[in-house]
Amino acid sequence: MINLSRPASLRVPLGHCLRSTKGHGIAVSTRLRAKDIKEVPVATYAKDKKTAQRTVLSVDGSKSDPSPISTKDIQRTATPFDKAVVPSLTPTLKAFLLEGKVAVVTGGARGLGWNMSQALAEAGAKAIALLDVKQELGDRSAAELHRTTGIPVQSYRVDVRDAKAISEVVGRVNQDLGSVDIVINSAGVVDSNIKAENYDDTMFRHLIDINLTGSFLVSQACARHMIAQKTGGSIIFLASIAGSRVLHPQQQCAYNASKAAVTQLAKSLAAEWAQHEIRVNTIAPGYMDTALNREALLEGQKKHWASMTPMGRLGRPDELNGLAVFLASDASRFVTGANILADGGYAVY
Repeated sequence: MINLSRPASLRVPLGHCLRSTKGHGIAVSTRLRAKDIKEVPVATYAKDKKTAQRTVLSVDGSKSDPSPISTKDIQRTATPFDKAVVPSLTPTLKAFLLEGKVAVVTGGARGLGWNMSQALAEAGAKAIALLDVKQELGDRSAAELHRTTGIPVQSYRVDVRDAKAISEVVGRVNQDLGSVDIVINSAGVVDSNIKAENYDDTMFRHLIDINLTGSFLVSQACARHMIAQKTGGSIIFLASIAGSRVLHPQQQCAYNASKAAVTQLAKSLAAEWAQHEIRVNTIAPGYMDTALNREALLEGQKKHWASMTPMGRLGRPDELNGLAVFLASDASRFVTGANILADGGYAVY
């Protein structure tokens, strides 16, 4: 078991270069005012260490954090990848393996992101970096994923809207875990049952900034490293069926718009980055039984959603795992710019 006690973090004066015990330097802009600098804690769980190694990055903190989701998700335990079975696999099955691959998953400490992180580990990923805005949850999830699978897992508390923080974190992942091969943009928020004429402009921008801008910033930072290192890679966006149709009866114009934009963004990046052997695709889930939808006010609507779905139910949080592994692996090496629906048939009506 991993000891989750919190040893003192490594700290340096604001505005100076931070170095971890591994000697990795992270430069901090001296142009930032002291009150605008915040610390991004990093927790690393490695195979040969019983306790988490902790360091702190100093980054631009002028933006506020998004509101976290507190509702619990359905729990699932990962199964470790067994290398001994690889020689007996057929070429088709081997194409789905992620051996030697390093993955970055935003929103990876919970919900769909957490389930897909487990799936990547089960498919043989070399190491995984979980990016989430909730520090304690991120640490627990990283420790749990390492405990159950044995692979190195690194947790960062970071706001995906913060370009500088994202750049620093992605650079650190490349130093500590190796070149990033897989990116899953799962971080997102939703505002439901708000009439468009009453929608607060600050709330609207907040949602767009997380769901759209945040996904772009993470993808951009990772793609820059992939291009520079000429390694290629796979970038996966979590879109939604809301990106191609207006869902009802709830009013959620901002969410619908953000997911439509994410879908088109992914296609644009697929076109631009294909020359660098970077594939970009989206998964468009239907209604999923995650914490985002597990609110008392939504219970009546959930019954309606299930009745509008041919399969008669909401999706389970682990039912995107196979698609994530497929798009992350060489099994989809000729697939880019695709938007794959996983909606229980909702879109056929």
